[in-house]
Amino acid sequence: MTTSWQPCDRYPDPAVVALDPSFERYRLSLARVERLGTGFGFTEGPCWFGDGGYLLFSDIPNDTVYRWLEATGEISVYRKPSQLTNGNTRDRQGRLVSCEHGTRRLTRTEYDGSITVLADHFEGRRLNSPNDVVVKSDGSIWFTDPPFGISNDYLGRRAQAELGTYVYRLSVQGVLSVVAEHVLSPNGLCFSPDEKTLYVVESRGEPHHKIVAFPVNDDGSSLGASSVLIDCGEGIPDGVRCDEDGNLWCGWGMGRDDLDGVRVFDPSGRPIGVIRLPERCANLCFGGRVRNRLFMAASRSLYALYVNTRGAI
Repeated sequence: MTTSWQPCDRYPDPAVVALDPSFERYRLSLARVERLGTGFGFTEGPCWFGDGGYLLFSDIPNDTVYRWLEATGEISVYRKPSQLTNGNTRDRQGRLVSCEHGTRRLTRTEYDGSITVLADHFEGRRLNSPNDVVVKSDGSIWFTDPPFGISNDYLGRRAQAELGTYVYRLSVQGVLSVVAEHVLSPNGLCFSPDEKTLYVVESRGEPHHKIVAFPVNDDGSSLGASSVLIDCGEGIPDGVRCDEDGNLWCGWGMGRDDLDGVRVFDPSGRPIGVIRLPERCANLCFGGRVRNRLFMAASRSLYALYVNTRGAI
């Protein structure tokens, strides 16, 4: 149970498992999985603020965004109500960009704390429930819009869908366009380090959940035909992030000890490592002073692990 979980007293931590010898270079033998906080409803959307030395993360059902301060380990309320915020990221100016289930919109928090609505409709119809979001180096914002936040009153507000489950791109000029319309409930997403590939979790793929790869076209604003990179079998992926070598670090789980935690895949989709957690990991991000600390938002708790790689910028 999560309430009785304790960090390992031994090195290396047996929770960090190499499935392939190539993973050994990314595992630090003296690093242990740490639990930074627990007792939340359902954590999501971790986002690192290096200039402030803190991490923001969402607790969706408790309608709160929390802040974890690296210097002291203190966790405090950053925003409440949060409009049932799910995914978070930062734009190229360092501002917080958030996916709000409660309002079915994508927002930006300005330097003075005010909120700007970036997108809430497409072609006159309301978005479903923006879920996860990334920002490309050109400043464009890419986000997924599955129906999870309108399917119940726990992680959102129950409502009828008005649009398909699309992946969107918001240009720097504020033009919203669909870049992928045939992904079955798109969830987590991230770019490869060279931004030539967009990875998207297909949460209702058949017969299994999948992680699909889209080549980014030469115009930088549209996608080619997708291919299945990873068939997830019995596992359920959620948030995904790339490291500097192009490996995919994926939140994973099924409520089973052998599946809950993080799965790591090389750029070809080959599984190379596992971080075992006592809870399903919903989302994750790299942070810390040199982006070598993996923060894992896992159901009721927030975990962290130092690794021997850095997150892709």
